[in-house]
Amino acid sequence: MVELELLAPAKDLETGIAAITHGADAVYIAAQKFGAREKAGNPIIDIAELCRFAHAYLTRVYVTVNTIIFDNEIAEVQALIHEIYDAGADAIIIQDFAIFNMNIPPIAIHASTQMHNIDPNHINFLENIGVSRIVLPRELTLDEIANFRRKTKAELEFFIHGALCVSYSGQCYLSHALSGRSANRGACAQPCRLAYDLVDEMGNVLVENKHLLSLKDLNLSSHLTDLIRAGITSFKIEGRLKDVAYVKNITAHYSKLLNQFISLNSGYKRASSGECSYSFTPDPERTFNRGFSTHFFNGRTTNQASVNTPKSIGKKVGVVDRIYRNYFYIDTIEPIHNGDGLCFFNPQNQLKGFLVNKAEGNKIFPNQMPTDLNIKTTIYRNEDFEFEQTLKRKSAERKIDCNLEVTITPESITLTITDIDGISTSIEIPNQFDEAKNPNAAALIENQLRKTGDTIFRVDRVEIDVSSKIPFIPASVINSARRELITQLHNKRVETHQRPIRNVLTPSAK
Repeated sequence: MVELELLAPAKDLETGIAAITHGADAVYIAAQKFGAREKAGNPIIDIAELCRFAHAYLTRVYVTVNTIIFDNEIAEVQALIHEIYDAGADAIIIQDFAIFNMNIPPIAIHASTQMHNIDPNHINFLENIGVSRIVLPRELTLDEIANFRRKTKAELEFFIHGALCVSYSGQCYLSHALSGRSANRGACAQPCRLAYDLVDEMGNVLVENKHLLSLKDLNLSSHLTDLIRAGITSFKIEGRLKDVAYVKNITAHYSKLLNQFISLNSGYKRASSGECSYSFTPDPERTFNRGFSTHFFNGRTTNQASVNTPKSIGKKVGVVDRIYRNYFYIDTIEPIHNGDGLCFFNPQNQLKGFLVNKAEGNKIFPNQMPTDLNIKTTIYRNEDFEFEQTLKRKSAERKIDCNLEVTITPESITLTITDIDGISTSIEIPNQFDEAKNPNAAALIENQLRKTGDTIFRVDRVEIDVSSKIPFIPASVINSARRELITQLHNKRVETHQRPIRNVLTPSAK
């Protein structure tokens, strides 16, 4: 059975928990230092809490230690990796080969795209020195991905969604050259998102004040099946600086797509446990995006840059139908709400935006009427007020199905709970109760045992052995036994979670 992993970003503990609740099989997060996003650091105590939450679902936590390391930092990094391992993390994601020569625990190692994973011989070398997973560059075509799969036994991870860098993955030095802030030290200034002029060798300005290096965002929603067939088993969402609403939406979107694939193809399953239900319909266009691209997936293509703006343009909702002094009509089937942020490109291809003060069907009253809005202008929604409000609240549940058996003898009552992964635990209470006079006593017991509340479990079936007389068990006793049973099962799932172990402990990376 091939396990498929959806890997979501977590800038902090809250986002990591949200990602798991919305369907992630694994999350990646940074510790307080040495992650390639210096503004997304987290204390070890938060990583430990995230690991405990994740491991109850058999979900994994990977910690980024993927900056270039200076000589005077080696001891500090080594100590940090021990702390990460003790916190319960399942793997570290690295860039610097110095880590292989450190005295570190047997934690699994994933090779970041920053390790220049562009050659099968290089990947085989990494595998031989103890790397269990290779994060492939975003710039590969489908055929190149399949070729890598044929030439290595290591796990392969590939980005499927999120921001794109104009330079080759992990090999951008533009920020450091222009500002002294190195992307490989987690401090990218994002100069690729700035506006530039394009000038020819004669000094003629061909393009003026455009975002020539700012790429659209990656979206491989329609190519998951291709990636699975090519041998990818971990599907990575970019975004450790993205807010929690974005992570909820995008994680739920891809989780549903993977589940749909599995429902139609035998031999595959998710890498973690639990069934998600949502209070919203996931839609990548309704949270931050610069427009979408499949990048190099099908070879080189045109129109990959978002040259007019590096900002989110959101989702196309319609076109302007009529314009009046302080309102206009939009031709759309999308409901527009008070508080929405709408935007459009004016005749100079500049992005303009405004808030919706009031919407009466297709009649829109902006907070300030744009002066350069024209009939037939395309309108986008880059701030979806009601959608964002939904995502700010509890927007998903993830439940693990269980069966509960009750065995009654004259001496004792044994309750055994077994989850969908076969993990089981039991408790026994003395049978000191009188015989129930209510003919529906068994149904009442079953009803109480099904009340799992806000726990991660859902009781699918209750079986009561009725070979003995059904006793009258007070609801308080049943509830107490159920709570104890569920707590035991939760703890047992966390304790029995299997962390990957690095087999090569003393490799030579020289």
